[in-house]
Amino acid sequence: MDVEKIEGDIYKSSSQNQSIISRLAPSLVFYTDIISIVVRASRKAKRNRYDTSDWCLSSIETLRALERVGVQLEISGMNSFKMLEGSCVFIGNHMSTLETFVLPTLIAPYKDATFVVKQNLIEYPVFKYVMRARNPITVGRSNPRDDLKAVLEGGMERLHAGISIIIFPQTTRTPVFDPAQFNTIGVKLAKKADVPVVPIALKTDAWGNGRYLKDYGRIDPAKKVYIAFGKPIKIKDRGAEEHQQIVQFVMEKLNSWNQALESGSS
Repeated sequence: MDVEKIEGDIYKSSSQNQSIISRLAPSLVFYTDIISIVVRASRKAKRNRYDTSDWCLSSIETLRALERVGVQLEISGMNSFKMLEGSCVFIGNHMSTLETFVLPTLIAPYKDATFVVKQNLIEYPVFKYVMRARNPITVGRSNPRDDLKAVLEGGMERLHAGISIIIFPQTTRTPVFDPAQFNTIGVKLAKKADVPVVPIALKTDAWGNGRYLKDYGRIDPAKKVYIAFGKPIKIKDRGAEEHQQIVQFVMEKLNSWNQALESGSS
């Protein structure tokens, strides 16, 4: 795939010279870039010309836009899925809009993938064309039984076609990880399809959740972004033990990142 890739197992943002306006108004500068990225992507998607390479390009443009306003990213564990044969299910906590925009450039250059998303995302003005172009699995989040059926049926179809699935089992984005809200739907899909899961721990609250428009919260460069991929896990029996492994991975990473931030280290 002829797109810029994040090479290696670990990626850390390098220091950049910021403009005065980026330092004074990071949210304004960032969302100006995001609007341009989404509009250009939507135009191509509306004409059925938005492929995986385009998706990766939009994603890495978003990553660079974050860095330009001073947001630092640290990404680790990418070799855990780059070396994995066949499709898999990526399962992670859901903290902000950032992961939806940034994960494609980390995953899709190496594994064709799509998301499980809320139904309203494919009806969202302008952005809906981009989401529909990626053939996501849609859920309503109001009927767990219907959501499970949609994920299992749609997920099986895509996984057997070589398309990996990225799923956030929480019912909504939240800056605090609550294991009780982290359901087993991804594990059930991986078990049924006989593919491994790859855990993802995410600390992405640098892109805040808005009070009125949840997707457009404050951008806070003082908050470092962390993304970590865990080792693939094969699901055995009912998957309860593997689910706990994923929860433990997320909790341990979040705790270590919070401690590092509190101590002022990276």
